[in-house]
Amino acid sequence: MDPAEETPSMLWGLDPIFSAFARLYVRDILQMTESTQVPGIYFYNSHPIYKVDVLGTVVYKRERDDFFCYGVDDGTGVINCLCWKNDLLKEEANPTKSRGKHSDGAKGGFNPATELEKLRQAQQSRCHLEIGELLRVRGPVKTSRQQREIMASTYYKVNDPVMAVQIAWMMEVPQLYRQCYDKPPQLQPTATGDSGISSLSKATNTIKDFFKQQSVSRFRPYDVQDLLQPLISSQPQTASADQEPVAGPSACQQLRQLLKEALQILQDEGIVYRKVKSQDEVYHVTAHDTDLRIAVKDIIREDSKREKYAEKGCHILHILSAVRQRYSLNVSKAALELVLKSLECNSDIVSTSDSHYTVF
Repeated sequence: MDPAEETPSMLWGLDPIFSAFARLYVRDILQMTESTQVPGIYFYNSHPIYKVDVLGTVVYKRERDDFFCYGVDDGTGVINCLCWKNDLLKEEANPTKSRGKHSDGAKGGFNPATELEKLRQAQQSRCHLEIGELLRVRGPVKTSRQQREIMASTYYKVNDPVMAVQIAWMMEVPQLYRQCYDKPPQLQPTATGDSGISSLSKATNTIKDFFKQQSVSRFRPYDVQDLLQPLISSQPQTASADQEPVAGPSACQQLRQLLKEALQILQDEGIVYRKVKSQDEVYHVTAHDTDLRIAVKDIIREDSKREKYAEKGCHILHILSAVRQRYSLNVSKAALELVLKSLECNSDIVSTSDSHYTVF
């Protein structure tokens, strides 16, 4: 990246990707350009990045006294991952310290040394990988001797006999690219004036506050339209004596457009949805829609009894498909995620693993 095109470092914190572990492909990690302002910061599509999250197969390994060095291949490239050993793993070289006092405890009773040894063995099995095993690693990106590598802050072996974790990863990462990484960052601070962005943000927040205060379960656009009226500045156009006045959108047109954009954002976030798309625009508020909550809970309860879902529960995509078949075609994944989160907070359901749910 041209130094002149780099965003000033004081604005990097405005990009949420900067403070997250970016799930990038290894190919893109290797091709990222390093910042000229701050060494150790890299750019992907103008997004500042310094820590990543990678899932891949170990294709080579080296072991030293203090660390493991794994080569991780995610299908797009191979990157070195430097994984430091903790104290429990280091004790493997001198095991007599922790094993010499096992007989001190009473027979059949709790023995701290024995339990510590079990913990060490369990952690060793998760952190000591062989070629061909699946590794997940998180940590900052570094360039050492002109070679890009990951300094692991967290790493562990992933047991994935039926490739469920890898399939879920391959489905989630492209979505992150489409929704986040491939979109240009919005790092310029928003002005406090009546700009389009600030007005739209105020409009969505105004409607959200209305939902919380009134506890409405459904509404029509004209029910909330008047709430946005103060956000529309209807300033008359002035013109000099030798100029024709420029016609612009009326205040009513601006209000309708602002309402339309605000409702679209609320739909994208899953806060509202339209159960039936018809000329009568009726929107349902996801958080207050009791029928949707009951439908989702019933689907999870019924399908969790099936042998296919008895062990791990129902995947969110299965639940979404069932909701669209049995309740409404227009329920979005974002809306379903809000319902699942609410049901889990109320202990009506429980997440058994990543994106899988079942009932108690």
